[in-house]
Amino acid sequence: MQLIDTHAHLYLKQFDSERSLVVKRAVEAGISHILLPNIDENTIKPMLQFCAEFSRNCIPMMAIHPTSVRQQYRKQIEIAEEQLSKSGYCAVGETGIDLYHDKTFSKEQSIVFEKHIELADRYDLPLVIHSRNSLDEIFKILENNNCERLRGVFHCFPGNVEQAYRAIELGFMIGIGGVVTYKNSMAAKVVEEIDLQHILLETDAPYLAPVPKRGKRNESSYLVYIAERIAEIKNSDVNFVAKTTSKNAINLFKISS
Repeated sequence: MQLIDTHAHLYLKQFDSERSLVVKRAVEAGISHILLPNIDENTIKPMLQFCAEFSRNCIPMMAIHPTSVRQQYRKQIEIAEEQLSKSGYCAVGETGIDLYHDKTFSKEQSIVFEKHIELADRYDLPLVIHSRNSLDEIFKILENNNCERLRGVFHCFPGNVEQAYRAIELGFMIGIGGVVTYKNSMAAKVVEEIDLQHILLETDAPYLAPVPKRGKRNESSYLVYIAERIAEIKNSDVNFVAKTTSKNAINLFKISS
């Protein structure tokens, strides 16, 4: 069984004590590739060092996370743009808008997100979108953009079935993580309704660990639990779920074996 974790932050300090073991456990669990989104200008170096150390399995993305956007956002965009001008990145991510806790820089978040859309189009890369409490704002920006090659994934999709179909119509995949294993999860209803060809698997490690690991630090090997839950919801075989979602990821991110 081959699985691809399309969203994990394994370069963060939560993994400092056993970074190699975390990757080893992921590979032993059947995770062939782990895609790592950037957070801000301070995480670029550790992320790239991590991907260089585990280059057979780990591929970086580049963007500024919406909760990291500040008054100096122009400089932040310049840094991300400089990085994307180099080869080796599989996506522009993660980017988007987050209106959950702090709306101080909501205007700046929108500006940065629009710039990331331009960069994704320029470099013909998929866009990895963070959309916490901001789906309406995200949809509006995407629908008003003029980038013909725009595609990507709504990471940790927070919406309902109707919103999932709206994202799909815009050319985006639906990222499903540990939340799908939680009781009364909207993500489970989304998975039940939409076709598997629109779904990508992710952990968002170290966050949002799936049942039966909920409450613990998440890691890529736990992707198996997410695949198993999706197979249960779909009344399908877990190997079919793994094969289909891995193919989706390979096609979107242009992952080579």
